[in-house]
Amino acid sequence: MVSVTLPTREGQTEAFKLSEPRAFEPTPLASMPRIAYAASHIVADPSQDVDPWLDTAIDWDATLNYRRYLWSLGLGVAEAMDTAQRGMGMDWENSIELIRRSIDASQDYSRENGVQALLASGVGTDHLEPSADVGLDDVIAAYEYQCDAVEEAGGRIVLMASRALTKAARGPEDYARVYERILSQVKEPVIIHWLGEMFDPALQGYWGDDDHLEAMKTCLEIINAHTHKVDGVKVSLLDKDKEIIMRRQLASGVRMYTGDDFNFPELIAGDEEGHSDALLGIFDAIAPAASAALGAMGRQDMAEYHEILQPTLALSRHIFKAPTRFYKTGIVFLAYLNGMQDHFLVVGGQEGTRSTLHLAELFRLADRAGLLRDPEEAARRMSLVMNVHGVVH
Repeated sequence: MVSVTLPTREGQTEAFKLSEPRAFEPTPLASMPRIAYAASHIVADPSQDVDPWLDTAIDWDATLNYRRYLWSLGLGVAEAMDTAQRGMGMDWENSIELIRRSIDASQDYSRENGVQALLASGVGTDHLEPSADVGLDDVIAAYEYQCDAVEEAGGRIVLMASRALTKAARGPEDYARVYERILSQVKEPVIIHWLGEMFDPALQGYWGDDDHLEAMKTCLEIINAHTHKVDGVKVSLLDKDKEIIMRRQLASGVRMYTGDDFNFPELIAGDEEGHSDALLGIFDAIAPAASAALGAMGRQDMAEYHEILQPTLALSRHIFKAPTRFYKTGIVFLAYLNGMQDHFLVVGGQEGTRSTLHLAELFRLADRAGLLRDPEEAARRMSLVMNVHGVVH
């Protein structure tokens, strides 16, 4: 059996023995019982001479190859969102370049494979620096600018939350004014993204209230008044009860896309009153399991669905533990362990945002979920990282 030396919380080390990887059966997009987007990460380029905290260097080939991998599993790609470090290492100029390249890659993939490559791209206001001088008209103009750029590239829009709007708005009516203006102009229905402050502290009080249930009323009023321009809403509050409350109040035909990386199996499975589709950062990390589980659901084998996803839930809760905004480190780390990229470097230098013990527990949980597809190679790569962190035999 393959083993690797890992640190323990008692200040010791252990020889952790890896399990056999699980063979996950991929599910084609046409057989998916839910719409399932993986919010995908980007791959840093270590060959460029940049200062990671200040500059962004992207390995475009590796980044796009990862998207092709997700499409091959029947999953959609949610592009240039917070999992891709949008506003946390990725500025607008790099984001629109990523979006354009991904749109081209999706079209090529569709032609080459005769299947649709599902893609939606994030639009925000992140080229506009929030300040006391920024008003609602500035926020509207910023949203319009990015919407135009994505639509001109042939992309579908995920309307992301705006830090500038959070600072400029004085109450719920200001959010209504901005969103109504943008929704009146978009060419195709969008997905609205409500990103909670646990993911981005600058979004505290979004929709005009610190109380999520009060804020929800404003969001619902906007969505339900513009159903012809809203495909759905992605809620990232890590609170299943709030998501279900909101889901049950959405107008007919408007989808709930869960962004709850703590409770996604239950929310996607749904109840007698409805279910959530998925737009999840964790689907980047557990893509093979997510694809296979949704295939089981499509066969109405809910026992297998839950059996596949149950061990991934502990992994997800670990990756997304507070401070949640550092979850990208875990996403990239798992891609590195599985040979999807050649290094464990994160845009913005964020490979250092999680502790050695955190990475060791992530490794254990990924093994238990059957997600280390080549145990010997994963152990070799883990040993390299542990050695750099001072963990030796």
